[in-house]
Amino acid sequence: MMDDELDSMVRASDRIEMWIQFVQRHQSRAVAELGVARGIFAEALLSNCPEISTYYLIDPWRHLEDWNKPANRDDHSFEAFYEETMARTEPWTSARVVLRGRTTEVIHSIPDESLDFAYVDGDHTLRGITVDLLRIWPKVKVDGFIGGDDFCPSIWQHTEGFEPTLVFPFAVHFAEAMDTPIAALPNNQFVIQKSASGFDFVDKTGRYGDLTLQGSLGEPPSNKGLRLPKQFLRRTGTNSPR
Repeated sequence: MMDDELDSMVRASDRIEMWIQFVQRHQSRAVAELGVARGIFAEALLSNCPEISTYYLIDPWRHLEDWNKPANRDDHSFEAFYEETMARTEPWTSARVVLRGRTTEVIHSIPDESLDFAYVDGDHTLRGITVDLLRIWPKVKVDGFIGGDDFCPSIWQHTEGFEPTLVFPFAVHFAEAMDTPIAALPNNQFVIQKSASGFDFVDKTGRYGDLTLQGSLGEPPSNKGLRLPKQFLRRTGTNSPR
């Protein structure tokens, strides 16, 4: 990843414009999106990047009993999201490949080293980002890219009643394990290049000085000033933040 390319992404007005420019610049032909929801992101890329010949839409579009996040709706709502996605992407049926299921259920449908770009916007829990990055990695070509959403400096994207968001710092540790570069971008975005150039973390936001989990703990957001759960504090030995 060249520094001038990252600077161009920083100047984008929002995350969708950022990734449209990125896919256009790299002339990505095979793309996968993990976590499609209503199809807004897919529609934007497909309508602005005519070089895309294959676009994988990966999403369960169903209620998940083991996913404790606000976006976990009832089956009726998810069916409406699925129908909306199908309508939004209808003009690109020749490129569209719908993989309805969890990553572990459908990832085998994508050939290894076939993707130019994968965008990860799944369940954002530690379990979710671990599964998504590990499973999508073999599917990306050498010198291809993985981008993602909800790369938040704090794990408390929601109140303490929901599972924490751990895209950051896990994605950084994953890139280090794969010995490949990763960059933090505005709008809580990240990009990893599947490269042999070695691990490097580039922060284009100035928000990620502490790469440890402890640095991400902070205090869960709440109108009542709630502290970390006592059972969490007992397990970690962490003092309640003041």
